[in-house]
Amino acid sequence: MSFGTGLSGLNAASKNLDVIGHNIANANTTGMKAGRAEFAEMYASSLGAAGGSNGGIGVSVANVAQMFTQGNIKITGNNLDMAINGDGFFKVALTDGSTAYTRNGEFKLDKDGYIVTNNGARLQGYQTDTAGKPISVVTSDLKLPTGGIIDPRPTGTNPAMTSDEGVFITANLDAAAPGQNTGMPTSPIADTLKTYGTSLNVYDQQGVAIPVQIYFVKDDSTPNTWYVVAEMTDTGGTTTGVGSGTITFGPDGKPTSGAPITFTIAANAYNGTAPSAALTNVPIKFGDGTAGHPYTLTQYGAKFSVYDLRQDGYSAGELTSISVAEDGKITARYSNGQSQISGQVMLTRFRNVQGLLPINGGYWQKTAASGDPIEGQPLSGRFGLIRSGALEESNVDLTQELVNMIVAQRAYQANAQTIKTQDQVQQTLVNLR
Repeated sequence: MSFGTGLSGLNAASKNLDVIGHNIANANTTGMKAGRAEFAEMYASSLGAAGGSNGGIGVSVANVAQMFTQGNIKITGNNLDMAINGDGFFKVALTDGSTAYTRNGEFKLDKDGYIVTNNGARLQGYQTDTAGKPISVVTSDLKLPTGGIIDPRPTGTNPAMTSDEGVFITANLDAAAPGQNTGMPTSPIADTLKTYGTSLNVYDQQGVAIPVQIYFVKDDSTPNTWYVVAEMTDTGGTTTGVGSGTITFGPDGKPTSGAPITFTIAANAYNGTAPSAALTNVPIKFGDGTAGHPYTLTQYGAKFSVYDLRQDGYSAGELTSISVAEDGKITARYSNGQSQISGQVMLTRFRNVQGLLPINGGYWQKTAASGDPIEGQPLSGRFGLIRSGALEESNVDLTQELVNMIVAQRAYQANAQTIKTQDQVQQTLVNLR
């Protein structure tokens, strides 16, 4: 019996050394979780024996458990590298069509624009609209728009919020500025009337930038009244007026009413060799004083200054970079200065992570013991957050593993010694006369 006891100890110590060696070999493997050999005593049982009266017959390896503690977060600077800080796993679709889970966030783009692991498994997530709102709770392969350009949007056609379309100006008009007794200026306005003005590009349906100049001319015949004139200079150098209006200020320096000023650029007016549709009745907005739309044009006793000038159109653009937020939303940035959300990375957790089955490549698969996966968005419920441009290092403690290896080696030697001693005892019995 003692031979069997010692042999079981040798087997257990050998298995322990295997686990420790595996940990040490993967000390630099991203997302790797250290293992631990767990042992159980073995006893011989016989009929009618009272509990605890039997001698032990050795040891067995009851389980090799994985330690799902958080690894250190290492900054890499690569935007497609992702580290989970907290609970959760990345869900991926393996090349054979099966589903797996991983903590290794070393992701790449393949030739088709899919986000994949080093061995081709596709990262799973939620599809969203360009504002980041999920449009489905069914996960699918995450794909970035690398195969083309985003369409341009003409100025004055913001589809998201019709109240936020057109040109927006925040500026102060000098209350002490001299007036011009001219009435509404005609285009092209005289150089002497161009003291106060600004310019910006608006965009047609083809994404062509059209420069528009906006001038403010004070009228000295009517107190606190300014004329607003919008002009365009075409590719041939001809300047024409495209819109005008009048705005009046009250004693407090704020407009007495909204500014119903629009401009219209006829089809093909900017460049006759590149036909495009007209930009019709594009508003120039200074706010109307209502909630959410405060006046942004004032007439105070300070120098003329433009503080903000923007419009809602843009040209076509190519993908230049991506970033992943802590909540998993993937933002694609384009050469035209626009940013759009192109999906959301989702996370998965399990009631019993020890029940997961480890497989090659740093993946786990669910089993009956792990329970069904629970999917959700990062930062929701018990799910952790995602760090973009970072990776989770292995949680292997090399110092501890080297100490464990010494202990396992001593255990192996001690069990070998029990076999040697038993052999000597047996030899003594054989030699009895």
